[in-house]
Amino acid sequence: MLTTAERRTTISLSPPSTPRLLMQAPRTPRTLLDGGWWPRSSDPVAELPGLILALEHQHGPVTRVMLRRADWDSHPRRLRVDGLDINHPGADGPATGRVVRLGWFDTMPAGLLTATSAGGQRTDLLIVPPHTSGAAARAAMDLAADPGNHIHTQDILAAITAPSITAPSITAPATQADQLAAETAPENVWESEGGWLADTTPI
Repeated sequence: MLTTAERRTTISLSPPSTPRLLMQAPRTPRTLLDGGWWPRSSDPVAELPGLILALEHQHGPVTRVMLRRADWDSHPRRLRVDGLDINHPGADGPATGRVVRLGWFDTMPAGLLTATSAGGQRTDLLIVPPHTSGAAARAAMDLAADPGNHIHTQDILAAITAPSITAPSITAPATQADQLAAETAPENVWESEGGWLADTTPI
């Protein structure tokens, strides 16, 4: 049974930030992931609104987001996201936004986020830990967004958190393994480019 605090709608006190997000479009059949996301912190109230707004551009209104409990500092059940189009079907919040339901699960794979839209579209993303270096984060996101990727989130995370990224603990195609090892872009490339990859068209 939910507590009063869990039922309360949570509102972010800061404007949604531009997410560091890389997605493949369109998703190919039998691909495990739609892309990767590198949040700046493990605070879901600060990080999720910007991501949800970005996903809206591809799949319409996001109604529910499922996450692994251990990956985040807090676990609100309802999050108001300001800036969403209240004319979308399913809008249930006040005039400045609407409410997205969040589900927290101990059994979800590490680093996985699943978002569901009002039309039934499912989006699966790799969550790169906030403290990850720029080189490792970009390599992991490139792999997650690769249409040929068949590597699960927990295995990608194991590779980027290993003592040496030049010896990933996952079995990947040669080009992906080389990419994981050779990527040397500095972390501040994200901030200097507005949070987007240089060779990626923001959604």
